[in-house]
Amino acid sequence: MTGLLVVTAVPAEAQAVRAGLPDGTATVAPVGVGPAVAAAATARLLALAEAAGRPYRAVVSAGVAGGFVGRVPVGGTVIGSSAIAADLGAESPEGFIPVDQLGMPAEVLGGGSTITADPGLVAALRTALPAAAVGPVLTVGTVTGTAAGTAALLRRHPDAVAEAMEGYGVGVAAAHAGLPFVELRTVSNPVGPRDRDAWRLREALAALTEAAPAILTVVAA
Repeated sequence: MTGLLVVTAVPAEAQAVRAGLPDGTATVAPVGVGPAVAAAATARLLALAEAAGRPYRAVVSAGVAGGFVGRVPVGGTVIGSSAIAADLGAESPEGFIPVDQLGMPAEVLGGGSTITADPGLVAALRTALPAAAVGPVLTVGTVTGTAAGTAALLRRHPDAVAEAMEGYGVGVAAAHAGLPFVELRTVSNPVGPRDRDAWRLREALAALTEAAPAILTVVAA
């Protein structure tokens, strides 16, 4: 076991990360798709490591994502400055209400709808990946597949650069364990009307392998 835990959704992402890392330099674990399973599985991995007396020092959520058009191209790399639970809240006649604004006490909200990435880890990745886009990565339980949905997300989160399904869950688990967290993604498709023919998953996984060595910089951050 090493001091760095890298969490992906699916095995193909984990394999892409491992292909870019020297053996034994990080624990890379595929945990499933979506924020709930990502949070539960990450918390379990962190607890088991701590119980064994070999706790992790940092947590990275890694994988592919949808990129917002004009902010990051397909095949590009994203460093998440924060992970935002973009669909956690309530609908109303006036529009979507984020969970932070529903009047719940802070201890119930936990991290609220935003988990801020560790500034030192973000800075380390920016140095190692100077061409990467940096900004909030939205975590959703349902992938956006319409122009209207995309526009609504960007109205609420005008600085967002990408959309994925696990970062917020991984970040919550890291926060509860008192560990620094950051999200690293490569873009397989534009966020918007669903068009599987436009996805470039193979290219995004290759880009993830290319970006993976930068993950090791977070251990020293």
